[in-house]
Amino acid sequence: MGWFISLLLGIVEGITEFLPVSSTGHLTIVEKLAGLTVNDPGVTAFTAIIQVGAILAAILYFWKDIVRLAVGWFVGLFNSSRRGTDYRLGWAVIVGSIPIGIVGLLFHSIIEGVLRSLWFVAGALIIWSGVLWFADRYSVRLAARQPKLVRSEENLTVMDALIIGATQCVALVPGVSRSGATISAALLRGIDRTTATRWSFFLGIPALTLSGVMQAVTQYDEISNSVGWGATGVATVISFVVAYATIAWLLKFVASNRFTLFIVYRVVVGLIIVALLVFHVVSAT
Repeated sequence: MGWFISLLLGIVEGITEFLPVSSTGHLTIVEKLAGLTVNDPGVTAFTAIIQVGAILAAILYFWKDIVRLAVGWFVGLFNSSRRGTDYRLGWAVIVGSIPIGIVGLLFHSIIEGVLRSLWFVAGALIIWSGVLWFADRYSVRLAARQPKLVRSEENLTVMDALIIGATQCVALVPGVSRSGATISAALLRGIDRTTATRWSFFLGIPALTLSGVMQAVTQYDEISNSVGWGATGVATVISFVVAYATIAWLLKFVASNRFTLFIVYRVVVGLIIVALLVFHVVSAT
């Protein structure tokens, strides 16, 4: 892989990882347009590994929150009298991260094979836009009609995290978007949009870190023989820098805006991919 393509893919990963537009879907599109074989083991490993850069950006950005929850959970584990909100939220992160870990391991070959087709990417982009639109609309109407039912992070339960985490499994289909899936589930649970967005980060950190590390270990030779570790390293560093800026922007954006911008964008990109496939400008795999 050339340096320009690795740089471009790092930028794409950094921008799209935490936006509800599907980073894997966008990486698949760009990789295909760059002439790469998207279901090649080396390319799929590269796609997973550079996500670690974005995850490290999230860890750095939320470092104080992560330490607070970890300390609260650890202290509460050995001292029941000090089990407060942070102890409960610590368990929420753990429980909510389990479903995608199990499903990802069980369906690993399918996820990195047939689901990497651009037909799946286009379909998922368009279809999940409808889910995100419905969840966004539901959240706005709930806040307007029954504001007391809208819950913040302090009221988030372990069951909320489990349901949101289970929904995160849908995002294993490229084009759905992990953040789009988790945010939609949180909004439908009556959780405010800022908390929903924050928890899309918290639940994504364990899953994506594990995925990237596993790919680096198990696909070391594939990376070495195809994409190259130099290109992978460059893309990972770039994704870290870009993702940090994206996180800061997104949290400010969702505090006072709906998700309409992302919904429209997803549909437009999905339709463009369909057109490219129909007119044989690109192949599906």
